[in-house]
This record gives sequence, C-alpha cells and structure tokens, in this order.
Amino acid sequence: MPLNKGKRFVERDRTWHPVAYTPGYKTAVARSPSQALVSLQAPTVSELSGPDFQHLRMGPHDNDLLLNYREGNGQDGLPVGERIIMFGRVTDQFGKPVPHTLVEMWQANAGGRYRHKKDQYLAPLDPNFGGVGRCLTDEEGWYRFRTVKPGPYPWPNGINTWRPAHIHVSVMGPSISTRLVTQMYFEGDPLIPICPIVRTLNDPEAVQTMVGRLDMAHSRPMDCLAYRFDIVTRGELQTYFENV
Repeated sequence: MPLNKGKRFVERDRTWHPVAYTPGYKTAVARSPSQALVSLQAPTVSELSGPDFQHLRMGPHDNDLLLNYREGNGQDGLPVGERIIMFGRVTDQFGKPVPHTLVEMWQANAGGRYRHKKDQYLAPLDPNFGGVGRCLTDEEGWYRFRTVKPGPYPWPNGINTWRPAHIHVSVMGPSISTRLVTQMYFEGDPLIPICPIVRTLNDPEAVQTMVGRLDMAHSRPMDCLAYRFDIVTRGELQTYFENV
C-alpha cells in the first residue's frame, strides 16, 4: 500500500523480497510459512484511516539522541561514540514528498548493545544513550536525527556471525496497516555483503537502497559527519522494507 492517498496503484514487485524459507538466516526458518499465502480482500475504511500525525506533540529533543535520554534520567553527560547526523527525504513512488509522516528509529549504542533486557552482549550500556528517536517529515518530506554511529554486534546465527552497524527505521503511512520498516546500513561497511540477513536479498540493488551515503555537504565541521538515507515507498526506486 503506498503511503499517499489518491495515487494510482502500482503493483508491487514480489520478486523484490527474499523467499520466505531462507536457511542461511536460521532464526527465520521456524517463522517461514509452510503453506501458500492468502490474498486479503480490499482494505476497509477503518484500515485506511488515521492516525493523523500533523498535530502530534514532539519533545524538543525527540530527534536528538545525544540529548533525549540523559535529560529524562537525570544524567548530565553525552553519549560515547562517533557523533553523526542521519537525514533524508521520504517520497512516494512518483517522487512526490510525503509530508507530516512519522519517522521513528532505534539502534544499538556505539559498543553494539541495545538498551533492551534481552540483549546480553558484553558491551556496556551507555548511561546517556537510550537509542530511540522520532520526528515528523516537513512539507517537503525531509527528516533529520542526531545520534552516534552504532557498533556492530555478534549474534548466534553462526560461530562468528556479526551484524553490520545499522539503524532501524519505521515510516508510518496514512494508517496503521501501511507502516513500513527498514534498516540503514553505512556506506563501505565490509560486514554488509557477508551478513546472513542481507544475503537473503537476491537483488544487489535492493541492498543498496538500504545504504546510507556519506554527505560531507551536510556534515558539521569539528562536530559530526552526515549520512543521507532517502526513503522511497514504492515503485522502480523503492527502498527495500522488511515484511512486518
């Protein structure tokens, strides 16, 4: 389902997504369907309406992960790690901006650990970093976050399997049923082509849609680098999204 209403329908290319059964991604095997998928009927009005985020009240630092966690927890320091800006533009399949849509992100800290009770990686938690942020796109579809570059981390898919540094991104459409989730990897990371999750994609171009590009023009001298990550909701240049 495209994010913007009133647009002509463009059929989704089903070959863009990996097959459901991917033994190389071990934890996905038990979740892969054993029977053919069922096509649902046209969505109802309740599935296509709301929420409207234009009047959502944002905190002053909701999109600034250097500040948004420490203030709510009585901390006065800054997170450890390489400071970066993550920004981009959300557009529809026809290149038109998607304004006032909710963009959420979550990530590991600079050591590669999430602030989650089930994350037992030996890297320490950062007392000044929560790892989550949100913002609304502006009239031209632009969004922006300030954060630290996440670290890679091991996961039990193999003896020595590591996930590339990445930031999870959620984009909300005109209804709950049109929420899209993807990941941004970092340009030049050697772990990208050997990650079992990335390798479930057969099309190298699909992988490239999830790579944030270094943008020196938007970097801040003596402060932080910037990575641009544009999100296209559907069409020939669509960003690859996870099935959620």
